Amino acid sequence: MTDSVIIKYFPVLLKASVVTIELTAIAVTIGLIFGLVAALFRISKIKLLNYVGSFYVWLFRGTPLLLQIFFIYYGLPKIVPALTLPAFLAGAIALIINSGAYTAEIIRAAILSIDRGQYEAAKALGMTYIQTMRYVIIPQTYKRLIPPIGNEFIALLKDSSLVSTIGMVELMRAAQLKASQTGRDAEIYLAALVIYLALTTIFTTIFNWLEKRLGKYEQH
Repeated sequence: MTDSVIIKYFPVLLKASVVTIELTAIAVTIGLIFGLVAALFRISKIKLLNYVGSFYVWLFRGTPLLLQIFFIYYGLPKIVPALTLPAFLAGAIALIINSGAYTAEIIRAAILSIDRGQYEAAKALGMTYIQTMRYVIIPQTYKRLIPPIGNEFIALLKDSSLVSTIGMVELMRAAQLKASQTGRDAEIYLAALVIYLALTTIFTTIFNWLEKRLGKYEQH
């Protein structure tokens, strides 16, 4: 009976997992942009930029993701009614800004790990600060970024289940709904567990492959 329940509802959960993947991919991709900007602000010698970057990281790393989701979905409309957002957009924004804060520290650490001689060499060639970052420093951080960014992606893939609390139907919410409808909680949640494990395994393998691939390029 357990097998038949899992087989029956597995396609429904699998379809919902596509939303989970989309949400995670959007959050990490745009979060990387936020993180890069915040990291550059954090290491900037301009005090205002440094304060802005530090405040952003402090605020969104220091508060729970669930609270951020609730504030954006429930709180903002109370303050500014025009900012009433659909569940997917509210969830995506919360995940983006949260991921950006963590990614900022990952990128900042990677940039600071590059030997200072690289900066001096670029300066001797007449490069500006932006050119140095774009052509010399940041390209050297790619391989160092893959493992922690991969970990951030996997963590966010699991944390995306929190958007189920605002009614968004992704993998976790779909599992909750089917469990409630059928009363077969154990079987439904077991199927969801299998899908989460499969997704994390697949993406972990992809990031490991990327790390090795970039490592080969560095050796040539």
